[in-house]
Amino acid sequence: MVLLCTPGELVEGQSRGFSLDGLQVLAVRREGQVYVYRNRCPHRDLNLEWRADDFLDASGSMLQCSHHGALFLIESGECVTGPCAGQSLQSLPCREDSDGIWIEP
Repeated sequence: MVLLCTPGELVEGQSRGFSLDGLQVLAVRREGQVYVYRNRCPHRDLNLEWRADDFLDASGSMLQCSHHGALFLIESGECVTGPCAGQSLQSLPCREDSDGIWIEP
């Protein structure tokens, strides 16, 4: 397991990007749950954000690709609108304890 950050470094409704030995990932906390995905849009294999740690749409309820506006469900990574509709972000197993948020890259 690899440490992403401490629990307090990813607050409710926040998204953050991380680079782990060349692997780009994003994490978002929604309703107390942490979701982690590989930071690559399935449409063109580009990073999702256009500004550091900015992965959410204006409403804060979905992940958004800044390149073509595709929207992804936070809970599953499924694209629900855009050129990659029906495809999904690659989810990474994670767990959280009092010491941190951990992933298996």
